[in-house]
Amino acid sequence: MDYSHKSIEQKWQKFWADNQTFKTSESTEKPKYYVLDMFPYPSGAGLHVGHPLGYIASDIFSRYKRLKGYNVLHPMGYDSFGLPAEQYAIQTGQHPAITTETNINRYREQLDNIGFSYDWSREVRTSDPAYYRWTQWIFMQLFNAWYNKDVDKAESIETLIAKFETSGSQGINAECDDDILTFSAEEWKSFSEEQQQREILKYRLAYLRESTVNWCAALGTVLANDEVINGVSERGGYPVEQKKMMQWSMRITAYADRLLRGLDTVDWPEPLIEMQRNWIGKSVGASVKFPVPQLDTDIEVFTTRVDTIFGVSFIVLAPEHELVSALTTEDQKSEIESYIDKTSKKSELDRMADTKTVSGAFTGSYAKHPITGKDVQIWIADYVLAGYGTGAVMAVPSGDQRDYLFAKHFNLPIIPISDSQNIEEEADANKDGRYINSGFINGMTYQEAVAALIAKLEELKLGKAKINFRMRDAIFGRQRYWGEPVPVYFKNGLPYLIKEEELPLLLPEVDKYLPTETGEPPLGRAENWKYQDQYEYELSTMPGWAGSSWYWFRYMDPQNAESFASKEAVDYWKAVDLYIGGSEHATGHLLYSRFWNKFLKDLGFHNEEEPFKKLINQGMIQGRSNFVYRVLDEEGRGTNKFVSFGLRDQYNTIPLHVDVNIVYNDVLDTEKFKSFRPDFADAEFVLEDGKYICGTEVEKMSKSKFNVVNPDDIIANFGADTLRLYEMFLGPLEQAKPWNTNGIEGVYKFLRKVWRLFHDAGGNFNVSDEEPTKAEYKALHKIIKKVEDDIERFAFNTSVSAFMICVNELTDLKCNKRKILQDLIIVLEPYAPHITEELWSLLGNEAGAISYAAYPKFNPDYLIESVFAYPVSVNGKMKMNLPLALDLDAKAVEEIVLANADVQRYLDGKAVKKLIFVKGKIINIVV
Repeated sequence: MDYSHKSIEQKWQKFWADNQTFKTSESTEKPKYYVLDMFPYPSGAGLHVGHPLGYIASDIFSRYKRLKGYNVLHPMGYDSFGLPAEQYAIQTGQHPAITTETNINRYREQLDNIGFSYDWSREVRTSDPAYYRWTQWIFMQLFNAWYNKDVDKAESIETLIAKFETSGSQGINAECDDDILTFSAEEWKSFSEEQQQREILKYRLAYLRESTVNWCAALGTVLANDEVINGVSERGGYPVEQKKMMQWSMRITAYADRLLRGLDTVDWPEPLIEMQRNWIGKSVGASVKFPVPQLDTDIEVFTTRVDTIFGVSFIVLAPEHELVSALTTEDQKSEIESYIDKTSKKSELDRMADTKTVSGAFTGSYAKHPITGKDVQIWIADYVLAGYGTGAVMAVPSGDQRDYLFAKHFNLPIIPISDSQNIEEEADANKDGRYINSGFINGMTYQEAVAALIAKLEELKLGKAKINFRMRDAIFGRQRYWGEPVPVYFKNGLPYLIKEEELPLLLPEVDKYLPTETGEPPLGRAENWKYQDQYEYELSTMPGWAGSSWYWFRYMDPQNAESFASKEAVDYWKAVDLYIGGSEHATGHLLYSRFWNKFLKDLGFHNEEEPFKKLINQGMIQGRSNFVYRVLDEEGRGTNKFVSFGLRDQYNTIPLHVDVNIVYNDVLDTEKFKSFRPDFADAEFVLEDGKYICGTEVEKMSKSKFNVVNPDDIIANFGADTLRLYEMFLGPLEQAKPWNTNGIEGVYKFLRKVWRLFHDAGGNFNVSDEEPTKAEYKALHKIIKKVEDDIERFAFNTSVSAFMICVNELTDLKCNKRKILQDLIIVLEPYAPHITEELWSLLGNEAGAISYAAYPKFNPDYLIESVFAYPVSVNGKMKMNLPLALDLDAKAVEEIVLANADVQRYLDGKAVKKLIFVKGKIINIVV
């Protein structure tokens, strides 16, 4: 019987599904291990061979952990809300739920075909009302919570109200808005309900406020920063502008310090940790107020270098700053408005990245220096962002390169603050006490100057010491249809929660998936969609990251109708032990997930401060593009003549991408090429040795480059086990590597060799119960140890090479011993589960039991050599190798060596003066 991958793989995939082989239960004495993949958004395109890389790695590790005696939770689901399905709905009129269901079915089929050991009974979909009911419920908990800085955790909003009722706002140490009121308990009680609710909103962890957002008119929605590239939307390439809107936000900044501290406790890639540290951006400095007498207000700035305050020569505001309009004089109005309009067309990321362009506009107004009282010009510039710090900076051209370039460009004063003559040295020069033109801090050390200045600012009530974070609160609203409805209605313009028993708040039906004619989000099209038939619902939906910020909990207890997960389940599974996914989620999903995890811990729903103990970022599998070379005529127009790669320099050609699926080992199937595009039907080819050789280049896998390889095609031709092994074989998991189908046949041949170990030349199953030889045990135990070490350090690629070496050794030894082959397939099972299941069954074992067999115990004794091939030298010159037992003593070795016929031939009758023997190393005969 030959190895038939199709029938074998279909057989065992059906068996696993019918018998729920990988269904997980908490009722076990085994230690737990939770392996999680970042779940996919189910696009219509389905999977290409780059997508399963991380899934295959996590599946190998899950299967290995089962063999090592762990109770493994390895689930899968779908991040199924999102803009692509909605855009398709806009184009076709088809409900996003239908598209999403179709796409999920396609993904499921492909995932099943690869042979993953997922517990599908725990599948989740973020767009399922049974799931998003709990996303809405978590939002409600956030809305009903505040952050008590005294205890460094979130608490119920009721505890805040109790404080207001007993002692007013006095002593409240909360993470909240800046414009909170000061009031007594009596005053609080005298407030109307509307006044109280408006004030409480300033403390809630989920709150409404006017925010500057990325608005894409063409898509009719707000976009996250990572959805905007070079000022246009990532999807569709539509213009994006900065716009102020009333938006839901999450007070993630309350957790900034805990998010930072938690990075010291997780086993994550250092580049990813550094990205989060930089995004959170903790800075120790001072808050400083620059009075603006004409408006009877102050401009507050945050600075990490308060010691440079005497070098301030102007102030720069973000164009969106709330005071810009009031500060702009009539003479400057036209220039300011023009600049603001220009800035609104740039995304924040573009503004942050542009360090070379100098632009800005003068408001015409002045502030007072807080210490000297001198007038300081107030400018606006797009390098200052409204959402970072206070949206204002004190400019010190002699201490900051960007301020220096701005001052030079607009001919503004540059005030020296130290005796350094070099602008690059200036920022640190004063730390050794060389202040000049700096008033009372001249001659002080840096630490003395900072302390003295903060004391002075506090005395003037114009500043204080402060810790600031670069991270901003997270915008939590999208003006789109296909997302979770926010469980809120409005009364007198203020938000109120619906009742918990009214969850889930379902998406209403609408006639179109576009904003209304008056600019409201698509939910505004729903007819008679009002709370209690009178109050307006929130018309925005939740962002894509809402459902993915807690989904690992739902896998623990997916059918629970009473809570997002039972206490028993979360106490058992605790945190995710291994999480595999892309590094592109470093400052989005991974931050939001950590935030929600900490919040739910604060409220007592679980006990883990961090959700993901170990995280691995898989590298990208890049496409290997193929090119044909089209001959151009004398006028530079493309002809239908194509020249092979090696002959292209003899013609005037232009390279064209060609579908990699009609190219094999870089040789083009010319007949399939003719049907590749209708205009190539009459193509002519200039060949090399009778073949058309294509050019190659490594690029991102993309439909436009015709280099997308469908895993279905690989599985049909070579099998899922081959695909799994080959994806690991391409290189280290964390590194990017090009896909090259040319090498896949070698892996397929390896599996056929494995099969032949169990069968005789006639294809009959033939396994012996004889005792294996030492050489056979040695080959087996080498692979047991190698694979165990490799999997524990996630070096899957080197295991594949080791498997090939082991199987070659056993083939050379003509090994068909049960004791060797049964342990071999257990070790191979995580990588190639289908062929190993079949061989396990042929060996007479219980079907499916290999998944829970015990990983073979490594015995180092089998690797200890009993024979050594000694190099034998005569007068120091190497003559031959002589295999001898390692347990022989010197006398026995001398007798055997001198009696050897080959040795006697090299001695040529000469008398032996001395024989030097070093055990396990050399034999040297001196004559």
